[in-house]
Amino acid sequence: MLLNNYSDFEIETGTDEAGRGCLAGPVTAAAVILPFGFENEILNDSKQLSEKAREKLQPIIEQQAIAFAVVHLEPKEIDEINILNASMKGMQECILKLNPTPEFIIVDGNRLLNAKLGLKNTFGKQFSKTEIELLKTIPNVSIIKGDAKFMSIAAASVLAKTYRDAYMNRIHEEFPMYNWKQNKGYPTKEHREAIRKFGVTKYHRMSFRLLPEQLKLEL
Repeated sequence: MLLNNYSDFEIETGTDEAGRGCLAGPVTAAAVILPFGFENEILNDSKQLSEKAREKLQPIIEQQAIAFAVVHLEPKEIDEINILNASMKGMQECILKLNPTPEFIIVDGNRLLNAKLGLKNTFGKQFSKTEIELLKTIPNVSIIKGDAKFMSIAAASVLAKTYRDAYMNRIHEEFPMYNWKQNKGYPTKEHREAIRKFGVTKYHRMSFRLLPEQLKLEL
């Protein structure tokens, strides 16, 4: 059974991301502040839920949350700062969007939220000094498999997944030959065969190994 809070703070947020291992599309981060004592029998790590269950949970989380935020980091930014930094930066951006500002943050994974702040990258949001200082002041802890342990992280994982899936469904209409509506940009055999046949798009992550063999892909 998932736990409500890790800390004794009432305004605690959980944060997570989706799409880190994909070859195409954004990495999507989310942060959620749930009411103290929030209960839901279905809520779990999004990877353990069916698509139907995630879609059912999304409006429940959005309606009952004290606050939530979702951010997409695009492939160009991923290529520039790498996927691990992009995943963390997305979660940091979500925290800055929350109102009220959380008193404590629990992060899925093994890396603290403020491990690296203020990356000077070309694409995407640039953090101000005020925003960096704010992120430094909020205590946080990383929890391995936290999305299967705490409700707020699980809720964040659901929003990150549903919003990213919706994004991939939209760009599928632009490039249907990759079948992103089905594979969501993950490195399936079908997706890689399409890359081999049709080349790459503006949505592919060029810093990733798009094909098993080392080939020079046409841009």
